[in-house]
Amino acid sequence: MDASQSNYERLLERISARTARAGVIGLGYVGLPLATAIARNGFPTTGFDIDPQKVQMLNAGTSYIESVPAAALAAELASGRLRATADFSELSDCDVIIICVPTPLTKHREPDLSFIRETTKVIARNLRRGQLVVLESTTYPGTTNDVVKVILEGDGLQSGSDFFVGFSPEREDPGNRNFEVTTIPKIVAGNGPEAAALMKAFYGRVVKTVVPVSTTETAEAVKLTENIFRSVNIALVNELKIIYGAMGIDIWEVIEAAKSKPFGYMPFYPGPGLGGHCVPIDPFYLSWKAREYELPTRFIELAGEINSAMPRHVVARLAEALDQRHGKALSRSRILIIGLAYKKNVPDIRESPSLRLIELIEERGGTAEFHDPHVGEIPATREHMALKGRRSVELTEATLKSFDALVIATDHDGIDYESIVKWSSLTVDTRNVLGRLGLLSETVVKA
Repeated sequence: MDASQSNYERLLERISARTARAGVIGLGYVGLPLATAIARNGFPTTGFDIDPQKVQMLNAGTSYIESVPAAALAAELASGRLRATADFSELSDCDVIIICVPTPLTKHREPDLSFIRETTKVIARNLRRGQLVVLESTTYPGTTNDVVKVILEGDGLQSGSDFFVGFSPEREDPGNRNFEVTTIPKIVAGNGPEAAALMKAFYGRVVKTVVPVSTTETAEAVKLTENIFRSVNIALVNELKIIYGAMGIDIWEVIEAAKSKPFGYMPFYPGPGLGGHCVPIDPFYLSWKAREYELPTRFIELAGEINSAMPRHVVARLAEALDQRHGKALSRSRILIIGLAYKKNVPDIRESPSLRLIELIEERGGTAEFHDPHVGEIPATREHMALKGRRSVELTEATLKSFDALVIATDHDGIDYESIVKWSSLTVDTRNVLGRLGLLSETVVKA
């Protein structure tokens, strides 16, 4: 090691030679695909997680994330470039440390940065000179500098000279076969010019396209903007669905016709509510931060209110259909939810509106079960602990006939929709999957 080199120069040299060890904290939907991609691109990589079962599974070559095939995981394990551990003291061996932990909301819909804070404190206890610490978790502008950097500087080391801090928002899209970690353009920013250069150098060797921005606050705002854009537009079509429905107009037909316009229009689609980690949560992060500047976010908050109200709209439509078609109250009905995941063809149930649908049905005295080919059992969740352990039921003729109504909440491929229409006495379709398949009948209601 050249003693005359600065911490920045030594780290840049190691990144350029791909001898820098990367550490990825949090091996979930974001962290595991990223760790695998980093290893595949030649960097020795250590994945860190507090769950010893996950660590054991990964080191045995078993993947629990669909976007990381077992063969791809096994290849990186066999190469020696990738391993998992629950021993966070090994962070001191890493040159680049990437934080991929959850950023949920509190019960009062305010940002919960506890995972970021606690993870950063662990890093601080193992921090040494010449490390780059990157936050990838979605958050409000200012978190990287005002929270992560401040904690890391607590023991006297200085950002920009002793160590370096950056932000690069994750852009995962579970179930999208057209993109994966390395083919999605990566926003990068650093706290200072050296950190920015290190961010560009590291991620430029992992992904195909790097998009540098001027500050970490800008990078944080990019992520929020992307998801608020989706939230607002989905809220718009959800509201239009209700309005047009009252007029006897099919919103799905309207959207299909409108998207024939080759300019000035982008199709978004209604549904039973928003799910996933980012889109339902990110607007509240910006709204909370905006209060610091005494600025209103009426448009964003209204979109959140509309989307949050959609499960109640679906249940109200279900109750109305049961009364009109069967003369039966929801309180005396058995309902089967088709699809527990928040989007099609994935096992991800984070913030899924299906969980809320089950709760609302049972609050009104009904009984609700679910079928999902990707989710066998409801795991423990912060907001829906009472549903833990419930299992997916099989779709058979006897099963379908035993329920008073079905609600299609997630339009997974591979579900036998023809049998659903044939054997169910009432189906409430929130995704227009039966319309797309030409299976509409007198027993089908759109919601």
